[in-house]
This record gives sequence, structure tokens and C-alpha cells, in this order.
Amino acid sequence: MTSQIIPVDPFDCIVFGGTGDLAERKLIPALYQRQRGGQLSEPTRIIGASRSPMSNDDYRKFAENAIKEFVKPTEFDQNQVDQFLARVSYVAVDATSDNGWEELKAEIGNDTKHVRAFYLAVSPSLFADISSRLKSYKLVHDHTRIIVEKPIGRDLQSAIALNDTIGHVFHEQQIFRIDHYLGKETVQNLMALRFANALYEPLWNSAHIDHVQITVAESVGLENRAGYYDTAGALRDMVQNHIMQLLCLVAMEPPASMDADAVRDEKLKVLRSLSPITSKNADGLTVRGQYRAGASSGGAVKGYIQELEHPSNTETFVAIKAEIANWRWAGVPFYLRTGKRLASRASEIVVSFKPIPHSIFGESAGRVVANQLVIRLQPDEGVKQWMMIKDPGPGGMRLRHVPLDMTFAESFAARSPDAYERLIMDVVRGNQTLFMRRDEVVAAWQWVDPILRAWAETEQPPAGYTAGTWGPSAAIALIERDNRTWHEPE
Repeated sequence: MTSQIIPVDPFDCIVFGGTGDLAERKLIPALYQRQRGGQLSEPTRIIGASRSPMSNDDYRKFAENAIKEFVKPTEFDQNQVDQFLARVSYVAVDATSDNGWEELKAEIGNDTKHVRAFYLAVSPSLFADISSRLKSYKLVHDHTRIIVEKPIGRDLQSAIALNDTIGHVFHEQQIFRIDHYLGKETVQNLMALRFANALYEPLWNSAHIDHVQITVAESVGLENRAGYYDTAGALRDMVQNHIMQLLCLVAMEPPASMDADAVRDEKLKVLRSLSPITSKNADGLTVRGQYRAGASSGGAVKGYIQELEHPSNTETFVAIKAEIANWRWAGVPFYLRTGKRLASRASEIVVSFKPIPHSIFGESAGRVVANQLVIRLQPDEGVKQWMMIKDPGPGGMRLRHVPLDMTFAESFAARSPDAYERLIMDVVRGNQTLFMRRDEVVAAWQWVDPILRAWAETEQPPAGYTAGTWGPSAAIALIERDNRTWHEPE
């Protein structure tokens, strides 16, 4: 069975920050893959925009090199590349002045029938300048969309200000706040597992689920993000957006439909039901850490301070015990953790069901382990249901804990699209289901802000952990105090 590709209507995609890291690694390869998949209709155009002076031919060479580097060799098709590059052009534009804006307006033209998507792959400090000039140069019409990357602010106040800035120019229906985790294939499968089957939803509550773990682990350190990361930290960088969105999809009530607002209404209810974590209870419910020198698969690595080259109390690891105060989830803890320089790169959701109330099997059969549903987001997307079965053979009743593989890899032979491929096409279609609504952003910050304040009040430095491990010992204690254990990604 192969997936069905439905072409989208013609559109113009204008990428501010068109020569930047995100455009090179993700956006250009994603748009090329949609060209290769037959999803781009004529006369779709991709226009790069940044301050760097560059000719159209130079930018097309930049785009071709990005495709060669970040697309698998088996997916590189020179004929498709040439067709894609024919769509590409470039305009030098300064977001903070009027330089280049008339040229950009001329390049875009006056056609208001096609979707016009402005992708802001730039620092949030430029959002206001770009938005105001898009308005003043009359580049916004009814079919215009604006795509903004995280971070949406660094606290509640700045998030509100940033949303106000964009909202002065664009209606909420035109704003697409992107979180690439929501575009991952397995996250979509979570929705299908819950709401397209009679098997899980009747068990998806506190009567049958013991706890939930959400892990987003990175094996890398700062790479080229030192300037941003040291002002953000793991809580702002990963928990406030990616992890909280995943938590919402696991915990939300069934929406009335897959309509964007129906889904986002239910996610908002989860965010507003999170039990507060403040200075009164943060010490027992949160752990913050910072990696020290250690080893990774590539050999010895420096600690955070050595990489940064100056002192810092920024956390590179966070673990949180969160609780949702509603009928479905009362008493079910959600253990969240994320960090840099951990033992491996892995993102997964683990739903641990309650153990059976009584085992009828003797000791010789072995221990009965509670069922787990493991939803792997990266690097190898997949879904596994861990179950107890009889070990085959004539040796009597011996039980084994084995996974039922539900990745359907053999049934669905088509490649799994990158998250950005799906999300950009959703922008063109005007489908906001996988994008954060303004009130979701506010609700997430309302929960995170008190944690940040609690940490600031204690003035305690983050706990050290050795690079290449699974974080500080306090994170292990956080879950083992409840007689539970972190699931170690395979």
C-alpha cells in the first residue's frame, strides 16, 4: 500500500532568513521533497529573502547544495531538482530598514488569488519589523499566511507582546505557530490510535493507566546555538512548547471532530487543568541539571561551561512530575524529561498501564510485567505495545514480555515525510490543526512561568550530570520515590 499524494493549489512561499540554518537544513529540502512527490502545482514559487547580497543563480546553487547535503542520495533526482530550482528566486531584504522591500514587492507581484506564505525563519526580535513592513508595503491579502517558529516569547509577558505585534497585522486564522514535533508521523498515529480504535480509548484513564512518561533526549551539546540556548535553557527551549504539546495530545478529551479549533479547544483544557508548580512545591516536583565533561559515541566531550566559555546557571536538563487535575487523569503522574548530552538521541511517549490485580501463574512462570504502549517519535518512528505472552515450546508455562510492533513498516512502503513537509503543506491548505493557537501559548506560559520564578528564588545552581548519562541522580530519585522507573529508550 502506498500513500496518496494530493497536490496543493499554487502558492508563493517567501522565506525570511532564506540563507540561514533552518532554511538550509529543513525548509529547502522539505519543499524539494514535495516537488519530488508531485504535490507542488504550477506556478508555485519559493522566494528566499535575507540581508546577504546574492544573485538568483547563486541562491539556486545554495538551494541545490542544501538538497545534496540534507536529502538522502537515493532521493536526489536531478530532473526534479532542476524543476524545483526553476521555482526558486532571491531578493536581498533588510528587515530593519526599507532596503530591498520594493524589490521584494516587485518579485512577488500583484496576484492575490494564490496563497502567499511568509515563513519567518529569523530571530523573534525581527518579527515586529517584518510584520509592520509587510503591512506598509501592502503585501498582505486575504490568502496570506505567516509562519513563525519558536520561541514565542521567553515568558508570559513577552509572549503576549509578541502575539500582539503579529496580531496587529494578521488575523489569528492567518497565523501559523509551528511546532515541528506535531508534524511527526508517529504523533499523528497517536491521534489515530486513540480515536480511530475501540481498543485504547476505554482504557485511557486513571482506572487503567498507572503513569505516563515523555522523554525528549538529545545526545548533542550546544552546537551552533550557544547564544540562544544560554538565554533560554531546557525548560523554555523544549518543555514549554514541544513536550507540553505532546502531553496535550496524550491527555486531551476526544474532540468533536478533527476541525482545528475542536482539537485545540481540547488541548487548551489540558493546559488549564495542569496542577500549579510554584516555589512551595517545585523542589519536590522538578529537577534541573547541567552537563559536565564526559563521553559520547564520538569520544570525550566538554562540559556545558567549557563549551560556553563563561560561567552560567542555565539548565541543560529538566525533569518534572506533572499532574492533571481532572476526572480522567486524577492521580496519574506525567513524568517529563529533556536534556542535552544524554546517553542517546531519542524522543518517546510511554503509557504504562496498571498491573493485573492478581497473577494466577506460579513463580516458575516468571514475573508478570505491566503492559506499556511506547510511541517512538525519533530517531526510528514507531509504535510498540508491550505485552505478556507464553514463551513458545513444550517446557511448561513460561511468560515473556514482548513488543507487538505496530509501525506497519512493511504495509506502508512509502517514505515517511519530514515534519516540515507536512506542516508547510498544511499552511498552504489553511489547516491549523497542528499549529498552536494564541490562547494555548498563553496557557503554557502561565504554567511554566511559576517554575522559572521558583528556580530563580532558590538561587541554587543546576545539579551536575556527566555527559553521556541520563541526567542527574535527582531525576532518578524523582520517579523512584513513587516506586516507578524511567523507561530507557532502546
